[in-house]
Amino acid sequence: MKNIGWVAICAPILFACSEQPSQEPTTPSAVSDSADSKIAAESAVSKVDVLSEIEAGKDYHSFANPSEVRVTHLDLDLTADFETSTLSGSATLTVERSAPNFNTVVLDTRALNITSVTVDGDAVPFDMGDTDPELGTPLSVELPEGADKLTIAYSTSPEASGVQWLTPAQTAGKQHPFLFTQAQAMHARSFIPLQDSPQVRVTYTATIHTPEALLAVMSASNDPTTARDGEYSFTMPQPVPSYLIALAIGDLKFKPMGERTGVYAEPSMLDAAAKEFEDTEAMLEVTEKTYGPYQWDRYDLLILPPSFPFGGMENPRLSFITPTVIAGDKSLVSLIAHELAHSWSGNTVTNATWRDLWLNEGFTTYLTYRIMEMIYGHDRFKKEAVLGYQDLQNDIQALNEEDEILAIDLRGRNPDDVFSNIPYEKGALFLREIENKIGRENFDAFLMQYFEDFAFKSITTDTFLAYLDETLLVQYPDKLSKARIQKWVFEPDIPEGAPVPESDAFDKIDTTRKAWLAGEVEAANIDTEQWTVHEWLYFLNNMPKELSAEQLAALDAAFSLTTTQNNEIAHSWLMIAVANEYKPAYDRLYEYLVNIGRNKLVKPLYRSLSATPEGKAFAKRAFEEAKPGYHPLTIRANEGFVE
Repeated sequence: MKNIGWVAICAPILFACSEQPSQEPTTPSAVSDSADSKIAAESAVSKVDVLSEIEAGKDYHSFANPSEVRVTHLDLDLTADFETSTLSGSATLTVERSAPNFNTVVLDTRALNITSVTVDGDAVPFDMGDTDPELGTPLSVELPEGADKLTIAYSTSPEASGVQWLTPAQTAGKQHPFLFTQAQAMHARSFIPLQDSPQVRVTYTATIHTPEALLAVMSASNDPTTARDGEYSFTMPQPVPSYLIALAIGDLKFKPMGERTGVYAEPSMLDAAAKEFEDTEAMLEVTEKTYGPYQWDRYDLLILPPSFPFGGMENPRLSFITPTVIAGDKSLVSLIAHELAHSWSGNTVTNATWRDLWLNEGFTTYLTYRIMEMIYGHDRFKKEAVLGYQDLQNDIQALNEEDEILAIDLRGRNPDDVFSNIPYEKGALFLREIENKIGRENFDAFLMQYFEDFAFKSITTDTFLAYLDETLLVQYPDKLSKARIQKWVFEPDIPEGAPVPESDAFDKIDTTRKAWLAGEVEAANIDTEQWTVHEWLYFLNNMPKELSAEQLAALDAAFSLTTTQNNEIAHSWLMIAVANEYKPAYDRLYEYLVNIGRNKLVKPLYRSLSATPEGKAFAKRAFEEAKPGYHPLTIRANEGFVE
């Protein structure tokens, strides 16, 4: 059922790793338009038949040939040049052949300048194929018989899609430049020539050369006590997919939060970040107890500049985190729980292709809710589950039916298109249904065994379903149905009878909102003393589309919503302000768009502004000022709204 009469503003409170902005509607007209554009529903049988045509395990977003010659190890030696905004140096790849006569290795690249390819110091033939605007350019190298290593000398483009170079003015400290990479989904190829597919896992080492004043960190072993001397060495002994290779360079300091956890940040943000995320060690411990050992040695956080386009990125050993979740009250730390949970689901057990993303994100979202419940209690879990469910409903209202399927067909599309609340929240809801049917203790035991059985492997949806056939469907034939599981994975929408999260706390918010809308209580007399960010988001996100200027002014006067420093509450309030052209909030709106690059926060605002000529002109001014500091992914996602 589509809730046409109410503003369904996405509340991006929870996560998400590599969170691409979902397609949530923000006005009734947007809901209606998306409903009108829905593709006619196909029968369940035909939907499964269509998807069965996909070759399981085939990566349609990579040129690589790992079935013939597979890269197994990477040695990087790179120099960061902030003057030219380039990384230059070499990548030495160790390969394994599936047959002795396979002598051609095919790699993925995007806008790389390849200067030479050598084996044992001798040049070998290589060919740069035709460039695809989405996938980049294949690099084919002819290997001498028996050779298992090749060295590629190269440099990146200043416009590399996976690298952002920030000037000192774009950082918190304003004194030094900053660099960070973002490889998911297929951007590693823009700064390393490799087999850029999640099914290809590599161990790696790296030597990174930087200006002496700066510190380099990677998704690998980081030594918090290392000397700041302009040369840094890293090792990653566990095999990881290419999208989890990450580098950052800046004026960074470290502060421990526990025995195995700590935070890197610019000095001005360090103490606030360490205080905000001080429960990380406790999260790590309860997750280990429930789902098995943490297998990555340390778990540290890197707080990036506000231009980081995502909430967080689960780079192993060192999650990259947006500063927009430093709220001062731990109200947004579920994002930390999410990135930590990826250490089990996503980093240890990985989707083999982007069609299988739900195996990463659905499992991780489910684990996130469980971690938050174990640390902060059942009431908070229920509230966050309700908000997540509303986000899912918003996307189902807006997306085409083929995009509501967990095992999505991405052939011929950019893999970034898979990132919505479907793999996250629908995947988690599917797992919650299994938990409800077989019992939490039994499902926890299943997950612990699953993480052990597939540790450091990349698997497909088909592999997981076969695993269910051999385990839970055998153990609980009276409680689980293969047909029901197929419906969850291969059909759009939420299956009838799925769990619906509820929270008594939100019942009270509904009553309060209705009383205020009816004029029975003034905004200034609403008792919000015990409200958390969850109550505020639920209160705002379920407002009617149209509010009067007097109503908005009363809310703003009572609660200072325009000046709130909680970025999630500000997002929801600014969405209401745009929908109702509440001009007193527009200075804050402009500042918000210019200073935050997190895509899930800014894209809905740009989309809503673009609905009117005046709004589009406002958005264009903000976008042009913000563009130099936006990540390329944020630019790409929003430039269409201001053209």
